[in-house]
Amino acid sequence: MVKVAVDAMGGDNAPEEIVKGAISALSSLNDLYIYLVGRQEIIEPILKQLDYQSSRVEIIHADEMISSNDDPGLSIRNKKDSSMVTALQMVRNGEAEAVISAGNTGAFMVGGLLFLGRIGRISRPALLTPMPSFSGRPVLYLDVGANMDARPFQLLQYAYMGKIYAEMILNNPNPRIALLNVGTEANKGNSQVKKAHLLFIKNLPGFIGNIEGTEAYFDAADVVVCDGFVGNIFLKTSEGLSRAILSYIRQKIKSSIRYKAGAFLLQPVFLSLKEQVDASGYGGAPLLGVKGLCVKCHGSSKARAIEQSIHKQVYPFVKKKLIGLFEDALENLQVDYVEQ
Repeated sequence: MVKVAVDAMGGDNAPEEIVKGAISALSSLNDLYIYLVGRQEIIEPILKQLDYQSSRVEIIHADEMISSNDDPGLSIRNKKDSSMVTALQMVRNGEAEAVISAGNTGAFMVGGLLFLGRIGRISRPALLTPMPSFSGRPVLYLDVGANMDARPFQLLQYAYMGKIYAEMILNNPNPRIALLNVGTEANKGNSQVKKAHLLFIKNLPGFIGNIEGTEAYFDAADVVVCDGFVGNIFLKTSEGLSRAILSYIRQKIKSSIRYKAGAFLLQPVFLSLKEQVDASGYGGAPLLGVKGLCVKCHGSSKARAIEQSIHKQVYPFVKKKLIGLFEDALENLQVDYVEQ
């Protein structure tokens, strides 16, 4: 049985959308057990409206919640009865194997490290996110915001975890791994990226070199590595651009009868495009490198994103024992060149 603690009170659309998404995941996964963590008096009325197998769902009452405006460090330490802290503690205590939250990102990162600790030789964990690709398979980016700075050896650790994730979760036996940089040449970029490039060449099977942001959506790589500062800007810019393009198309279609007629004929193309760039289809971002699975969903996540996070990320991650694979790979990692 895969047991998942869901922070039912975290996120802009909590708790209704969070609860609905978690319950939806039960229908296709027969050995899934859901803990809904939050205020029982609020969660129970939502559950009464849903059709589900009650023997596989349990409410864990938590009085408090951490809001998006709360200070990450202070809230994790002071709000000990919050839904997020309670869910994290369940993973630490072995009551659940994974925790999902759409709540305060900073608090979730701090909590993951504080309550679960780092695995093996990992000095800093990384957030991984699958990004849409028009090749039919998502591209993995890490780090996308857990740590703003990363030394070359830490980037190498990220690359190994991303490689294992691509192999085991995306069923890609030979993932192409690249560094996100301002140019494809080995001598481009800041000092950390240049050193990381040398480290990758000597120690990372599947490394194909640097790629630029312009290549990101043209099947240039399967795993793209960068520090959290660069990764988060790239992620947010990509999300904003996709929303802007779709919004512009909708506005233009409404402005003309001719455009409306053309849109009707092109409707299958537009639907396909929307599906390709819809981040909810991939779920959330797992925090890799901690002793337990923490998946951070977007703050605006609705039911589909929560369901997909469980179905596409949490469930296979736990079943395939990825944390053990990370530990083995990094423990046995012998590098020819390490820049601290």
